Amino acid sequence: MITIEYMKRKQKQLERKRRRVAELEAKKEAARVAKIEAEARKQEEIAARKKLLLEQREDERFHQKYIQRKEKLTEQRWDNQFDTLLAQIKNRRQKDDKLEEIRIIIQNREPSLQELNWDSWLSDPLNQRLAALDFDYAMEMFKRDNLMAKRRHPPRGHKKSFKNNYSLTFTGNSVAATRTFDYVTTDFNPDDYDLHLGFTVSYWVRADEVGKTRFAFGRKHSNSERFTFGINNSNQIYIGSGGNKLTNSWSSMGATSLFPSLFDDGDLKTGNWLHFVVTYADRESASGGADRKVYLNGELIKTQSLNWNTTGGGTGGMYFGARNLTTAGYDNGWACSLDEVAIFDTAKDADWVTGVYNTDRGKLDLSGQSGIVGYWKFDEGSGTTIIDYSGNGNHGTFGAISGQTTAYPTWEKGRAYLTREKS
Repeated sequence: MITIEYMKRKQKQLERKRRRVAELEAKKEAARVAKIEAEARKQEEIAARKKLLLEQREDERFHQKYIQRKEKLTEQRWDNQFDTLLAQIKNRRQKDDKLEEIRIIIQNREPSLQELNWDSWLSDPLNQRLAALDFDYAMEMFKRDNLMAKRRHPPRGHKKSFKNNYSLTFTGNSVAATRTFDYVTTDFNPDDYDLHLGFTVSYWVRADEVGKTRFAFGRKHSNSERFTFGINNSNQIYIGSGGNKLTNSWSSMGATSLFPSLFDDGDLKTGNWLHFVVTYADRESASGGADRKVYLNGELIKTQSLNWNTTGGGTGGMYFGARNLTTAGYDNGWACSLDEVAIFDTAKDADWVTGVYNTDRGKLDLSGQSGIVGYWKFDEGSGTTIIDYSGNGNHGTFGAISGQTTAYPTWEKGRAYLTREKS
């Protein structure tokens, strides 16, 4: 007989079975959901990796494109720079070729012997080519040619006359065994006449040899106290004023163009009489610079501002035929001939320079001019004394290096006055 207890027990068993079945279904469902979710995550990860890979590939593509563009720009920049460099080289070569052609024309052209107008002057093919290459320079050469023609053909009725004159010749201090190291001493000191406040020095010199550092006359107490006149080498002048040492080349100063017959490929030729004038502008004090000008054969070849502001020192007077150096005395003599050395304590102008250059040395007399502080004509012709015609008594006395007591300069009869005109 089925009892109530039995039924209750069966009922509980059925409920437990239903719960187990439900729990099992729930687990299965959870596992299924978890599997679906895991698969979804896996697909998402795969999609994310694909997207990242695509992005990386795109980034790499952009990076490569950037690199290629950068390389292209760099290549273009180098190409442009190279083209610019080639253009610069071409322009430089063209300028050099132009300068070389001008130089050849100047060497080959013959200046006119008579005054010409511009059209007549251009009838010479070389002059015409020069004008095509550099009009301003051609115009300058045209003016110089006419100036030279005037000097070659003075006005009618003007007749030059010359008298016997003398100059003094020195042998210099070359290592040759025949040199006798002759010179002339004086008591002339530029500091005694305040030449650092303005001066003019005029002299005629004939180079009998050219080479490294040779002086026609001067003195030097220190590197800031120079008063020296000569050449630095065959193609350079040497003018020392105070602390300044001018050693420019003849060509850079235009002398070789002005006087081509006096030079050989930029080097000074020997045997020609040259007239130099050096002026230093007048000033009240040594507080600032002033212009120093150098003239060759009446033509201005160099203007330079400098300040000669140091004076004093115990070095004696200047020498002729060499330079008087602080401790050594005789220094860097020059085998040359010297004539008409005049020194003023004021700066003369260009007209004065031209006037002196165009005056026959046989007729030249500067002794009465204002500002004269030293003037040696070298007209004695004999003896061992050179008169200072300035009135200051700085007469020159023949000197010789110790041990060579007969090594004196020699007197030379005046000549070559007709070589003054430009060549």
